[in-house]
Amino acid sequence: MAALRFLNAKLAQQIDEELMNAAGAFSLDQLMELAGLACAQALATVYSMEKFPRVLVCCGPGNQGGDGLVAARHLGMFGYKPALWYPKPGSKDIYKRLQQQCTNMQIPTLDNAPDNQSLRAALASSDVVLDAIFGFSFQPPVRAPFDAALPLIAQSGLPIVSVDIPSGWNVEKGDVDGVGLHPDVLVSLTAPKEGVKSFMGRHFLGGRFVPKSMEEKFALNLPNYPGFAQIVELPRVKEPSDAQKL
Repeated sequence: MAALRFLNAKLAQQIDEELMNAAGAFSLDQLMELAGLACAQALATVYSMEKFPRVLVCCGPGNQGGDGLVAARHLGMFGYKPALWYPKPGSKDIYKRLQQQCTNMQIPTLDNAPDNQSLRAALASSDVVLDAIFGFSFQPPVRAPFDAALPLIAQSGLPIVSVDIPSGWNVEKGDVDGVGLHPDVLVSLTAPKEGVKSFMGRHFLGGRFVPKSMEEKFALNLPNYPGFAQIVELPRVKEPSDAQKL
């Protein structure tokens, strides 16, 4: 089988647009629901509810945050105890509805306390972090309040699951600015991005919605998803041996 294709920023954007145009015929709501479900399923696969019940879902203001809101709701449905850190809620109606759905599930949203005190407290009382802050369209610099939050999350010692691309990473070059999170688990959506080729943690592909016609058009060479799962685990990248490093 041909190798799985890794996407650059332009191609990732083009595929997103085509999924939602007249040809692809998906709505944003549909794609976000499937993406968020995949992320929740990946987290639950790696971090069992018995050992890691308290999930802090950190959301940005865009579609990445929307995926996080959906994932939080599903995690609540699975029996986890999610909480939301959502300091800059998106202004679009879809984000408001997704947040209301979380409220209806009795999922708390942290207060926007000064100096990120509520975030510090939540990190101290959580078992795992779902990183849904920045997506593949991220451009530096990291602005407040996320500039102070990323180091707090990184230094918490908690396992991190990142949605699509770790927050702070360049979609094509990885963590070139040295400000990004370094998750234990990554859930690439649609297809993995060029910037995560060297990611050495557990790597899942999620979002089982790419139609066959689009997979063939863009030569994505996607792996087969097992059974009815929304995710498929990709082979782990091996750390280069000492001989290869020389």
